[in-house]
Amino acid sequence: GMRMLGLLTFLDPPRSDTKRTIERAVEQGAQVKMITGDHAAIAKETCRQLGMGDNILLPDGLPTFDPTAEIPPTLGDDYGELIESTDGFAQVFPEHKFLIVEALRQKGYSCGMTGDGVNDAPALKKADVGIAVQGATDAARAAADLILTAPGLSVIVDAIILSRSIFQRMKNYVIYRVACTIQLLSFFFLAVLFVHPRKYNADFDESYFNLPVMALVLITILNDGTIISIAYDHVVPSPRPEKWNLKVLFSVATWLGFVAVASSMLLLHWALDSHNPNGFLQGTLGMDPLPYKQVMTLVYLKISLSDFMTVFTARTQGLFYTRAPGKLLFGAACVATGASTLLSAAWPFGETLESLSAGHVLFVWVYCVAWFLIQDLAKVAIYQVLFTFDVSGIRTEDEKCQARAQTTSPEARLTRLESEVSDIQKFMAMAKASDYKAIELASNTGM
Repeated sequence: GMRMLGLLTFLDPPRSDTKRTIERAVEQGAQVKMITGDHAAIAKETCRQLGMGDNILLPDGLPTFDPTAEIPPTLGDDYGELIESTDGFAQVFPEHKFLIVEALRQKGYSCGMTGDGVNDAPALKKADVGIAVQGATDAARAAADLILTAPGLSVIVDAIILSRSIFQRMKNYVIYRVACTIQLLSFFFLAVLFVHPRKYNADFDESYFNLPVMALVLITILNDGTIISIAYDHVVPSPRPEKWNLKVLFSVATWLGFVAVASSMLLLHWALDSHNPNGFLQGTLGMDPLPYKQVMTLVYLKISLSDFMTVFTARTQGLFYTRAPGKLLFGAACVATGASTLLSAAWPFGETLESLSAGHVLFVWVYCVAWFLIQDLAKVAIYQVLFTFDVSGIRTEDEKCQARAQTTSPEARLTRLESEVSDIQKFMAMAKASDYKAIELASNTGM
């Protein structure tokens, strides 16, 4: 007959970088859960090695359903809290993985799923982002949205960080673009409707204010050329998942736009009133009167500079210097503002506009920088108002981000590590004391 010679054990440990990958995912606000068909003991040991929680449940509390039947819409309400509270499930079947993903999606989570086998295919298909790891079966690859071609999962966290950086740049672009559009459209609407140059000076030819088409084309070209570089701006990705908050975006952009409109309207009034000996430009600053063509050039330069400076206001929630801009964005802005300045000082496109003197160019620069600072302070003020009244949950979301940043900072991780070392030392001391008592008891018994 057959004789028992021994047992062969097989070890399938996690990759060496998996633990750090999970830590990085948690730092980015993702909740990581294990769903496996292996035995619960294996699942708990794997979780222990990876630093995850060991609250692993069996699928007994999960429902079963007919694959041909319609998915019940109450999965999230019925089982969402159970799934949220646990660290994972063991000894599950493919339909359980599918149900867990669906329940989380019904609870409002954006759910990602990784897998490599045929039994993972239904859950990969149902997840918002199904990820087939390297070496996955054809069925898993067909069901997944992404297919990894290299070992490990760290690239997923890299993609999270990169996508959030892109989202930050998109938000900055939307604020900037809306603010500039409001500035241009509102300014020209108000100027054409309410500003009458002849009422300021009878020698002016125009009965209403306008800018030549060439000036508008130059503003648009230089503006669009600059804003392309915002795709390479330096941003700080959020430690929590991002989402569009359009009320906040449009509130801030509208506020920035109207501040720019106010500054443009004030400068237009001063420029048209430059022939007045008691006016601000001539009476206060002692500057020479401006003919109408130079008035238009002055306004062209102001709008151009103001548009470019709004980029640096729109990209931060705090003061503009709290985060350095990307080198490409800063360089593009310098080129655009330099080009606009040279064009206004030596206008080359016919007699539609007239070149400005160096004094007037310098005045416009100082004026724009002053209003840029006012615009930046106004942005900080509007954010403060939005935070105070928690408009669209902006304060709540920011508090969650700060809490997440504090719990995942290097200092917090070091504190947790020191606590773990302290616990181990206490355990070793207790074990040593227990061994000593056992030896003493044995000695006494022997005597």
